[in-house]
Amino acid sequence: MKAQIKFARLSAAALVMTGIFSAPVRAQIPVPLPIPTTVPEVVAPIIVDTAVPIIVNTIKPKSKTEGLGRFDGYVMHANTVQITVRARGNDMSLQTFSLAEKASAEMQAIVDKGGYQYGDKVTVYYDPTSLKALKVKGKPSKPL
Repeated sequence: MKAQIKFARLSAAALVMTGIFSAPVRAQIPVPLPIPTTVPEVVAPIIVDTAVPIIVNTIKPKSKTEGLGRFDGYVMHANTVQITVRARGNDMSLQTFSLAEKASAEMQAIVDKGGYQYGDKVTVYYDPTSLKALKVKGKPSKPL
């Protein structure tokens, strides 16, 4: 019986402490505007400002060579239809690329000026599925 009385006193004390030290709770209702008493009381809507969106990552434009294969090497043979290139680090690795239409037009302009000679350094950007050279970068040497 004494244990029940002690428990009841502790519970009552806990309720009193909660009531004293807790913040008053109010309902979330709109605050009425002060309007003359002749007009019925009107509740004003709460207007919330919208925040500026936070930019987490900016979108970077894709480069023209993204998704393409890259082959660095030395020219073995080049004409307006195809280019054969030897790899820079491996002398035994040769790769022949057929030129895409745009690359073929650019190669025609280079051939008209003298073209690529044996041993010129080039970088070929190609489509890995079809092995078509889309772009050939490199400085052609002076014709002999």
